[in-house]
Amino acid sequence: MALKRMDNVLIVVDDLEAVKAFFIELGLELEGETTVEGPLVGSLIGLEDVRATLAMMRTPDGQGIELDKFHTPDAIRFGPVDAPVNTLGIRRIMFAVADIEGVVARMRAHGAELIGEMQYGDAYRLAYIRGPEGIIVALAEQLATA
Repeated sequence: MALKRMDNVLIVVDDLEAVKAFFIELGLELEGETTVEGPLVGSLIGLEDVRATLAMMRTPDGQGIELDKFHTPDAIRFGPVDAPVNTLGIRRIMFAVADIEGVVARMRAHGAELIGEMQYGDAYRLAYIRGPEGIIVALAEQLATA
């Protein structure tokens, strides 16, 4: 099989600074930031007159989230910012955490909205939070087994 691993997930954003700050507060690191533009970029992604700022975020274990702010052409908002989890498309990113209560409290202090929490049997505690631009992040804390 030729597939090795997932490299990153792209999230197109309007307020790049707010979303970067949200993910940094969550525990990701900013790996780098750059601006890309020109016909080669446009032909790769199927757009003309492309100019975008990219910020690559990494989890502690190396998984990537790419945040893109399009300067040209303008980004297109499709649907409401606070779309529910059952909206078609990629709707959330889930992270494994330690101390879910502490993470939720820290993220709420940073402006995140708590959507809901639950315990899944004796295995996990789960929480869904909504960050800037409606981004939904799920948190999972594995519980110690007897």
